[in-house]
Amino acid sequence: MSPGAPGPSAPEFVEPAYGTRSLGDVVPAVAQALGVPLPGATTRMVLPEAPAYVVFLVDGLGAELLRRYAHAAPFLASLLAEQATGTAGVPSTTATSLTSLGTGLAPGTHGLVGFTSRIPGTDRLLNALTWDKAVDPVDWQPHPTAFSRLVSAGVATTVVNKRDFVRSGLTMAAHRGAEYVGADRVGERIAAVLAASAPRPSLTYVYDSDLDWTGHKFGVSSTQWLQQLSMVDAEAEQLREALPPQVRLLVLADHGMVDSPVQAHIDVDEHPGLRDGVALLGGEARFRHLYCARGAVDDVVATWRETVGEAAEVLTRDEAVRRGWFGAADPSVLPRIGDVLVACRGTSAIMSTADFPYEKTLIGLHGSLTPAEMLIPMLVV
Repeated sequence: MSPGAPGPSAPEFVEPAYGTRSLGDVVPAVAQALGVPLPGATTRMVLPEAPAYVVFLVDGLGAELLRRYAHAAPFLASLLAEQATGTAGVPSTTATSLTSLGTGLAPGTHGLVGFTSRIPGTDRLLNALTWDKAVDPVDWQPHPTAFSRLVSAGVATTVVNKRDFVRSGLTMAAHRGAEYVGADRVGERIAAVLAASAPRPSLTYVYDSDLDWTGHKFGVSSTQWLQQLSMVDAEAEQLREALPPQVRLLVLADHGMVDSPVQAHIDVDEHPGLRDGVALLGGEARFRHLYCARGAVDDVVATWRETVGEAAEVLTRDEAVRRGWFGAADPSVLPRIGDVLVACRGTSAIMSTADFPYEKTLIGLHGSLTPAEMLIPMLVV
């Protein structure tokens, strides 16, 4: 596909459902269902009352993907047919979504506004998954997490996740305050969840990253991804069968995914004009943050709009904030958001061989606001 050409389809963007059915609404809604509402937390999301909740987050399991490949996940697909979907926040990426879930806040408040984002006052990017030892995660995300607030309210709150993530920057920013149980395999995870969900009231959060990894590497229409989806479906069903009937299981995702073929890539390094006025390129392939030189914003917007055409929506930070993409935006968070934002439509991707060579090797991508990326299952069983 030539630069500026739309993908096979360019559906309208899905706006984030902050306050209603977004990831930031999940823990406040669980707290209400447990009978221990969080002071000051407001959400219109309502969940069935229960003495204990297990929240199972499957990384990369978009609602559209689950509908499309229902034959590979009959248990979860049968639930999706009867229940409303929710949305990721913006951008639709793991670090942003997991922090919204753990804090109960929108990205503009908690401050993890992308896979990579500028460290204000520097020419460096913070990679929110690998983190930066020079950046204190508690300084970066200073708000008490929803998990820690539940603990203070007397709710047994546990995170079940891989051992490698126990003290990661993202864990400390997003999920601090909960008890952390390391579990690398499905059997370990289920056993850990059963133990953690025994107290009353309790919230147990469990995370599975394998589907997302498989989609990135092989694509969401691959045999590998379909097999992994079947394994996730079996894990969810086994978890439901193992839990006592009075414990509610809520299965959700952090985002969906689209396959982006090479012909849909726009490589910044092949269009030198796209670098003009851009001091730093951040974000990720489906949702770029452009940090501009002083006074260059208008020229950058014009150049990018002309070059990418219908392949992406190009808008300024102020325009994105006014649209509510990041929710209520804290002044301290604004400098982390690009002066200009590039949100891809269709299957397009904004690549940079020089800055992000690894992204060029990926097939499945996410981060933008298309239905395939934004709509997520929120399945209570």
